[in-house]
Amino acid sequence: MAIAKEIRTKIDSITSTAKITKAMEMVSASKMKKTQNKMQASRPYSKLILEIIKNLSEIKSEFNHIYFQNRTLKRIGIIIISTNRGLCGSLNYNLFKQILNFMNQYFKKKVEVDLIILGVKGIVFFEKLGMSIIKKIFKIDEKLEFSQVLNIIGLFLEMYKSNNIDRIFLAHNFFKNAMIQIPKINQLLPICTDIKNKKYVKKRGYFYEPDDDISILNFLLNRYLESQLYQGILENAASEQAARMVAMKTASDNSNNLITELQLVYNKMRQSAITQEITEIISGASAI
Repeated sequence: MAIAKEIRTKIDSITSTAKITKAMEMVSASKMKKTQNKMQASRPYSKLILEIIKNLSEIKSEFNHIYFQNRTLKRIGIIIISTNRGLCGSLNYNLFKQILNFMNQYFKKKVEVDLIILGVKGIVFFEKLGMSIIKKIFKIDEKLEFSQVLNIIGLFLEMYKSNNIDRIFLAHNFFKNAMIQIPKINQLLPICTDIKNKKYVKKRGYFYEPDDDISILNFLLNRYLESQLYQGILENAASEQAARMVAMKTASDNSNNLITELQLVYNKMRQSAITQEITEIISGASAI
């Protein structure tokens, strides 16, 4: 019966694990809903401000802002948004894999890459690879205030203005739905104002008080960069909770299946032991 006792111990242990994963699944589902609402509320703002910038740059064709200028590539910067914790399936792995493939394309062209990384998982992963990380932010989540966002990208902006970086990219997971999260790498600077579907672009005239187009454009561009980074943080946070919810549900289901299998083995062993004991008793009684 020693083996049966060991199986009984395993069943109890897996049952406890299943309770934990079920609780984590429910917590992640609750957090995902809150983050999803916040993320969807900010999407229209980030899309509309880009539309305004594109329209403004088309109307005022004499603008030659540094954020629109394409340069010869010598060095690029990538802002990577990862998670602080694990237990979210292959969410981080898929993002990191795409980033490495993206970086290799530039390494082949002898272009250097600098990184700003948000989240513990990303910092640990790229530190092991020996990448050039110029800024690390260990704690990041959806509770970050919008006003704090520009401080994160500030170092890259200074390097960009001083011609030490020629392009800036943002890498994060895009939340499509609870089951699908897509790793994305978007170019932040220089801003691409090419509009493929011009029939969908609404031409608007603007009036300025006072008449200072450049100061307005500077303000809009900074707000645009803030909104893109802030939206990326929210998208990644929602993706994290969704991936963790699915991973914990899968773990709970697997635990329950394993408990059923072990319970069946335990019952068979217990039945076999009882049958053997009855047989021995009957045999002893017959001998007497």
